[in-house]
This record gives sequence, C-alpha cells and structure tokens, in this order.
Amino acid sequence: METKIENKTRFDNAFLLFDAANSEDPSHEVINGLPTPKALIYSQRMSEMLTRFAPNATEAVQLAARCQHIRRWESPRNSYPMDMTGYKKWRTDLQKFHAETAGQILREVGYEEDFIVCVQSLLRKESLKQNPETQLLEDVIALVFLEHYLTEFVAQHAEYDEAKWIDILQKTWRKMSPQGHEAALKLIKLPEALVPLILKAVG
Repeated sequence: METKIENKTRFDNAFLLFDAANSEDPSHEVINGLPTPKALIYSQRMSEMLTRFAPNATEAVQLAARCQHIRRWESPRNSYPMDMTGYKKWRTDLQKFHAETAGQILREVGYEEDFIVCVQSLLRKESLKQNPETQLLEDVIALVFLEHYLTEFVAQHAEYDEAKWIDILQKTWRKMSPQGHEAALKLIKLPEALVPLILKAVG
C-alpha cells in the first residue's frame, strides 16, 4: 500500500527547501564526475535507503530522513572539547539544531505545529526502541553509514585496532532493530573488505 501524503505540494516544497539548505555545504564529494555538496548527498542517500528498507514509511519519517543532517557543517565536531563529554554534548546540540532548522522550514511550507513537533521528536531521537518511527529512522541512519560511510570512517581512524572497531560496530548494531539487522546482512551492499570484521562484531 502506498503511503498517503495529505498535501503533496507542501511535502515536495519541504524537500526542495531541505535540499537547498544542504546544497550550501562547502564540503563536496565527487559523484558521477561532478562535485556535489556532502550534506545533499547524505540526505539523498537517506531517502533512497528509506525507500528500499521501508517503502511505506509515514510522511513524518520521510521528512525526518531527508533533513536528518540539515546544515550539519555549521556545528563542526572540533568546536566542542575532543573528549567523550564534548562528543555527547555535540551530538545532543546537533539534534536540537536539526530539529529547530527543520521546524522553521516545515512551518514555512505550511505544516501544522502538531505535525512539526512529531518530526522534531524523530530528529531528536526521542523514545528510541519504544517509538517505531524513531527506531525506523535510526535503522536507516545505521544502514546508510554501513553502506556508504564505514569504509571512509575506517580510513580516517587507522589508529584504531580491531577491538576498537568491533566495539564501534557492536554499539551501532545495538541501536538497530531485528529488521535493521536483517537488512544490514541482506539488503545493503556492505564494503567487501570489511565484511569479515562486521560479521565478527555482530556474531
């Protein structure tokens, strides 16, 4: 059954404004020979993965997936202390920032406040493991990371030993649902060189 979107124009306009915001990312990745803003690529990958994993996702989840990292470059990791406390503060502040930024756009295109609050709750990852929609968004985030960003992340942290990588992968795995686990092993294209490590981490 196809997901019912109450106001397609409003929905499409939200996507257009999310993409316009993410197109301002000064960092680029070459896609099909063309430099493309990284934040825009990420948002498109989130939507594509959501379509593959949960094609009947609600309108709120579709919107949250598209703006999950909206304008993230404005709050770089190195603007916070480079320790675990700083990392947790950065992540919490980012979720609030994404929620506020998305909320402004959703109001601009005409969404009601109750609906906006719902999308913002998803972006803040509230009630993970209890709210099926929050869990779905978290699964998609993890699947996009494993398929598109794990190889780069490993290359950036060559100082980590195998035990550290197993710990990172197990933490990612614990955030996912059983359906997310199944998709990670069957639906997505895992980086071939890292498959043995991934399988070792998840048992």
